[in-house]
Amino acid sequence: MSDKPGSKQSAFDRRAFMAAAAGSALVPMTARGAVEDARPPAAQDPSLPVDVTLQVNGKDKRLSIDARTTLLDALREHLKLTGSKKGCDHGQCGACTVLVDDRRVVSCLTLALAAEGQEITTIEGLATDDHLHPMQQAFIDNDAFQCGYCTPGQIMSAVACVKEGHASNEADIREYMSGNICRCAAYPNIVAAVKQAAPEILKG
Repeated sequence: MSDKPGSKQSAFDRRAFMAAAAGSALVPMTARGAVEDARPPAAQDPSLPVDVTLQVNGKDKRLSIDARTTLLDALREHLKLTGSKKGCDHGQCGACTVLVDDRRVVSCLTLALAAEGQEITTIEGLATDDHLHPMQQAFIDNDAFQCGYCTPGQIMSAVACVKEGHASNEADIREYMSGNICRCAAYPNIVAAVKQAAPEILKG
């Protein structure tokens, strides 16, 4: 930019100054003045195995698994505890229900890594020695199953239902067991089994 036509260019060039300032503002600098590496750190490949220790039915189980492995697949495929069933694989049928720190969870939607450090109980861990758990015995006594596919999840959910204090009447039992689907429609017998087992579970 010149002061007058034919005069020498001004010593201060505003356009050059603004362009230089804008360009330097886009370059992040460290305290030492070096250009900071703006690249994000490389993400770890989730398919690489990770080590995890699961406390299952009172025993520590050490596994090396894909970080994306569900608790259900860890139990069935890696530990060969096939009592927990894969039904819908979307957390809607309850066939895969297990207890994690005495809370019922659908293991098909729970990552195995998320359960590390917590006590996991499956249907295989309910009986003691040669004695069935009261809820297992009540299901037999009341014919509370037909095909049996949903039964492990039903029993685990029923145990939690009692311990949560939701087994005092049939309406509550039906409500708090509603997350477990029985395609054979053995619901009246399941309710009867929960009612039978509840006093003994609460007593013990």
